[in-house]
Amino acid sequence: MQEADLYPRYLRPRVMEALADSPVVLIHGPRQSGKTTLARQVGAAEGYAYLSFDDDVQRAAAQADPVGYVADLPERVILDEVQRVPELFTSLKAAVDARREAGRFILTGSAHVLLVPRLADSLAGRMEILRLHPMAQAEIAGGSTGFLPTLFGGGFKAGIVGRRLGRLLAERVTAGGFPAALRRATVRRRTAWYRDYADTLVQRDVRDLTHISLPDALPRLLALAAGQTARLLNVSNLAAPFQVSRPTIREYITLLSRIFLLDELPPWHSSRLKRLIKTPKLHLGDTGLVCALLGLNASTLWDDRALFGQVLETFIYQELRRQATWQEEALSFSHFRDKDQIEVDMVLEAVGKLAGVEVKAASTVTSDDFKGLRRLADAVGRRFAAGVVLYDGDAVVPFGKNRYAVPIAGLWEDV
Repeated sequence: MQEADLYPRYLRPRVMEALADSPVVLIHGPRQSGKTTLARQVGAAEGYAYLSFDDDVQRAAAQADPVGYVADLPERVILDEVQRVPELFTSLKAAVDARREAGRFILTGSAHVLLVPRLADSLAGRMEILRLHPMAQAEIAGGSTGFLPTLFGGGFKAGIVGRRLGRLLAERVTAGGFPAALRRATVRRRTAWYRDYADTLVQRDVRDLTHISLPDALPRLLALAAGQTARLLNVSNLAAPFQVSRPTIREYITLLSRIFLLDELPPWHSSRLKRLIKTPKLHLGDTGLVCALLGLNASTLWDDRALFGQVLETFIYQELRRQATWQEEALSFSHFRDKDQIEVDMVLEAVGKLAGVEVKAASTVTSDDFKGLRRLADAVGRRFAAGVVLYDGDAVVPFGKNRYAVPIAGLWEDV
């Protein structure tokens, strides 16, 4: 495939920046999200060699003699799927300490590095970690977005600036963000890709990480989790269909999180508010996968308005997570919910400021839709930058100080 045929990845400048001052740069994220393509694009210009530990021979050589393997590596090298050879991490550390030079190693991994202790501990202080998600809508469209800077800068301007998407929004949600799936010519072929993808990850990557007693339960658990996306995590409900204990199901959820199939969105907390719900929210890693697991196409999703709203929340959460990776400032994500059931779908924090995002699948917005955002603003005081209700409309509409209704299309089009 020619580079002109590839989707642009907006994380690329961050990778180049990290290589300029870090001996090791790790790009981690789910399989098939584009890590290898991005690493090889960056490495081609700088003369990096490429080795993959999906190759049985390379993996066996590294496992048999990690010290010798690292000693024989080219001066600059990409090591793909490095989580498959944890034996290598100590030798990489020794090599970096012996010759501390920026940009020596580009690593990719399909398991969460912070949950692979030997990697995280061995290369602490020597490695920049960058997360590559499936593609954001801005990358798919090849456009730009200033949504997050505008959110924290309070710069939304009232007026007709967007467009209503209607059924096109359901099509975006069901398509998801994996490059290989998006290149398939039909919806049926794309759905087949997602189903095969989930089965392959569960069968191979989970088994690489740990031995589990009931591997056949994992695909069923993932399908059940798809039905609970954007809801408070309820381990008991997920465990109910299985003849295994609740702690075992909790362990399996963690395993699925380690390979980026699930996200747990933590609750926002404050010492000023004692009545907050402390349960995380569950989100699947991509809505294309959600819809494939639930047997949904754009038409059936659009017709089930309650389910559409639920999956749309995950879609927007993942879109914001993806956009956050190429921002200058680090962002953290949480959700707000108190014991009166007043909630905000997403709470974003950066540089001492906080913003709230509420998702609405409809094309109209009322003052009641800002109830949670008002509660959140009262709780955080001057730190509150803005509160936004994202809706399927065509205009930015102010709803009081620092509160706006904003078109969903504004996430990947200028507003």
